[in-house]
Amino acid sequence: MFCEKVKEFLSQKGVPFVERDVVKDPQAFEELAKLGYLTTPVIVVDGQVVVGFNRKRLEQLLGL
Repeated sequence: MFCEKVKEFLSQKGVPFVERDVVKDPQAFEELAKLGYLTTPVIVVDGQVVVGFNRKRLEQLLGL
């Protein structure tokens, strides 16, 4: 549910992003686990991690 909200938000704001499916992509799952998370969505903006759909934090990091 929150993954779709993040994708919709980024698309509406014209922010390019790369979607990684941790269910289908073992490397993506491994990278997620290395970050210390086993939940999604996890968004990384310039090395800063945002867990879940946090509109305010995303806007801050993206300068929106």
